[in-house]
Amino acid sequence: MIWLTWRQFRVQFLVVATAIVVAAIFFAATGPGLADDYHRWTTAFLQNLGYQRLNPMLYQVGIVMLYAVPPVIGAFWGAPLIARELETGTHRLVWSQSISRWRWLATKLGLTGLAALGIAGLLSFAVTKWSAPIDAALDAGQDSNTYLPRMFPLPFGARGLVPVAYVAFAFAFGVAMGLVIRRTVVALAVTLTVVILVEVLAPSLIRPHLLAPTESYLTVTQDTIRGFGMTGPNGSVKQIEVASGSVGAWKFYDRTVDKAGKTVGSLPDWVVDCAPSGPPPPGNSSVSSAGPVSAKAAACFKRLADEGYRQHIKYFGSNTFWALQWREFGFFLLLAALLTGFSFWRIRRDLS
Repeated sequence: MIWLTWRQFRVQFLVVATAIVVAAIFFAATGPGLADDYHRWTTAFLQNLGYQRLNPMLYQVGIVMLYAVPPVIGAFWGAPLIARELETGTHRLVWSQSISRWRWLATKLGLTGLAALGIAGLLSFAVTKWSAPIDAALDAGQDSNTYLPRMFPLPFGARGLVPVAYVAFAFAFGVAMGLVIRRTVVALAVTLTVVILVEVLAPSLIRPHLLAPTESYLTVTQDTIRGFGMTGPNGSVKQIEVASGSVGAWKFYDRTVDKAGKTVGSLPDWVVDCAPSGPPPPGNSSVSSAGPVSAKAAACFKRLADEGYRQHIKYFGSNTFWALQWREFGFFLLLAALLTGFSFWRIRRDLS
């Protein structure tokens, strides 16, 4: 049974595994040089990386690959695993022998699933290890227009345990869809679509609820303000954005409240004076806080504080990285276990 499963699965495995192993070897080979640069340049590390081509490209390639692996595994490994057998009717030949349905499914899931988790774990480890100097520099407060702190949604999903959990979920979901739909192409398309949607929506709909965030109420000043959200032809201010004050943190909630603590939907027209350079030109939706503060802006900030306007923010600090990683890993691993249980139930009761 194991040999039969391997023969059916080996082409998909060799194609994906070869690409991932080659990438992992490349990251392992270039990683020590990046770590040496970090120790040599210290506070100017990210600034010097800005003049290079290879490392920024590898940084982006690592993120893209780790986001691509779950939908690829789910759609091209998980969905056809059972759907192809049911569509062609070859499952009946196996079930007519001495092999039970559960043993047949367990062998397929075990061999293919462990291979999927193994190669995802290898790539995630290689990328996480390679990116460690960049992540450390960002967490230490170095600025960059190319690299993002590892707590931010994009790099967070391409670090540590989370990519492995996404692969487990994608594979289990693909198998379940194959059992339900029983058509390989349709199951593949559904799996690909759903897994991509989960990767896109998880940071905003799931991740903020996995761990208790840090909450703060900040007074808006020239030092804390980061921009305005503006609408309408006259450039009225609908939203203020401020910095969390925590280096490397991911701020996912930023709302203006009045002195009673109620969220404000629209701010007074005079708030536009808080912009150091005045209102934005037509077509722009935000104003940066860069530049010296004018007397008008200083008076505006004082008025904001006097009238009780503050920013209510919620964020995850950089010190919560692994705690949040474990929570998200456990959440998607639980979903994968539930989907696997459903597959065993489905193959026992609803299939002939």
